Amino acid sequence: MPYVAHPLERAKVYLAAGDYRRAVEACQLNIDQSPSVASYVYLIYVYHALDGYLESLAERDEWVKVGQLSLSMVNRGTMDLVDPPDMLARMAKEILHEGIRQQYDVVAGMANRLDKTRADELWLEVRAWEKAHPDNWWAGVPESWQWEGSAGR
Repeated sequence: MPYVAHPLERAKVYLAAGDYRRAVEACQLNIDQSPSVASYVYLIYVYHALDGYLESLAERDEWVKVGQLSLSMVNRGTMDLVDPPDMLARMAKEILHEGIRQQYDVVAGMANRLDKTRADELWLEVRAWEKAHPDNWWAGVPESWQWEGSAGR
C-alpha cells in the first residue's frame, strides 16, 4: 500500500511552499479526521501564518505577490476568505486580512470551548517560534508540534 502523508505533514510542506490554501484545507481535513483542541489551534495558526505572510509582502511593497496570493486562495475551497478574485492587490490585502481574521476568530472560539488552557499553551509555543524566526515564521510550524508522519496528531 502506498504511503499517504498525514494532513499535518502535508500542511507543513504547503506552508514552506507558500501554498496557504492547501495548508488551510489540510488542517481542515485534520480536524475532520482527529478533532481536538490542538487540531483547531493548528488551523488557527495557519490563518495566523497566512496573515503574517500577507503583512510581510505589504511591508515590502510586493503587491504583485499579494495579488497572486489572493488568486491562489480562490482557486477552490476557501472562497470565504476572498471574493472576487480579480481585485486590485491593495484591496486584495485588506479583503484577505479581514477574511482571515473572521475565520481565525471563529476557529479560536471553537478551540477555546474545547480546552482554553491547552489552546493557550499551544499559543505560547507559537510566540516562541515567531521570536526565534522573525523573518519567516509563517513558512513553518513550531518544532514541538512534530507535524511529520503521525506524531503531529
